[in-house]
Amino acid sequence: MSIHKRIQAFTVSEMVVVLIITSIVVGLAFSVLNLVQKHMMGIQQNFNKKATFQKLEQVLYLDFNRYPDIEFDAFEEKLTFKSDIDSTTYWFKENGIIKEPDTFNILWHNKDLFFKGSKVSNGNIDALKLTASKENKHRTLFIFKTNDATHFINHGI
Repeated sequence: MSIHKRIQAFTVSEMVVVLIITSIVVGLAFSVLNLVQKHMMGIQQNFNKKATFQKLEQVLYLDFNRYPDIEFDAFEEKLTFKSDIDSTTYWFKENGIIKEPDTFNILWHNKDLFFKGSKVSNGNIDALKLTASKENKHRTLFIFKTNDATHFINHGI
């Protein structure tokens, strides 16, 4: 007598169903991973833009309060901070602001210069208002300094 022992196993159709379900789950997992990566890239870009904006604000604030004389040259689009010992310059370019060794890649929609509360286009300034482009959500940066008596004595104002 021959005894046939049957081995318990999955049928081919059951294995195909498992493979199809597995491939669908793996495909969905990769799609979700791709969406999460795109979202994280967007968050990182926004963070980098905000960090650049904040760094520019801090550097301008420090320079406005460190240097007694601030002049803007409209022809060369440069902002020069001067003291008896040192000076530094910001260059306003189409794609951002350059201050050696920093480059601030922020597109500006509008730039307003002020001296003693009045708008000026060239010469001595004591306040600066920058409005960013749509790309940077039209953020506004306003930096000012209080002029001391030596400033008015030195300039004969």
